[in-house]
Amino acid sequence: MISWNDFEKVDMRVGTITEATVFAKARKPAYRLTIDFGSMGIRRSSAQITSLYEPAELVGRQVIAVVNFPPKQIADFMSECLVLGIYNENNEVVLLQPERPVANGHKIG
Repeated sequence: MISWNDFEKVDMRVGTITEATVFAKARKPAYRLTIDFGSMGIRRSSAQITSLYEPAELVGRQVIAVVNFPPKQIADFMSECLVLGIYNENNEVVLLQPERPVANGHKIG
């Protein structure tokens, strides 16, 4: 169990994917994503979502991400946020996203 104070430390925001490319140097199949978080700026992320999504269909899609983890080096790429998803019965990641468009950078709560 975590406390409410612990949960409040996790900064989850909505952003729009502006670029998605195959991350060839990743050990597990992944995409390199560029995400616009509005006034919080642009962040990049490595996401293992290749089994359900193609890069072209990701551009313009809003996603939820944790934006206050420290950056993580993955091969030659610095991942600056963690895009959130749900593991389905086949262990594939289904992206979390708002059910209607909202402004980039808004806080999840």
